[in-house]
Amino acid sequence: MIKIYTFILLLFSVVALMFVFSSAVAYAGPPILIDPQTGKYLGTLSANPYDPDSVSNPTGQYGSPYSQDSINNPVGEYGSPYSDKSINNPYATNAPIIIDTDGYDY
Repeated sequence: MIKIYTFILLLFSVVALMFVFSSAVAYAGPPILIDPQTGKYLGTLSANPYDPDSVSNPTGQYGSPYSQDSINNPVGEYGSPYSDKSINNPYATNAPIIIDTDGYDY
């Protein structure tokens, strides 16, 4: 009887510790792109091609090569190699900024 009680107590302790450690881990979402002049949201820097906000989603608003809000549009404001707001122009002075989950910009 004491062995069963000890086993149940040990099992309960292990389950409780697993719950505490798993709930303490916070999910941090991917960083986002913002137009620094207007504050316009330009999508998330995620490699997930199924995320509707991802710049890696070829059919999404922020990843499509045809969307005006996409950094992947070679003739768009944020994707053209000639635009001052483009991530693809190494000389752009108003390129989108990256903001991480803590609110810091890069």
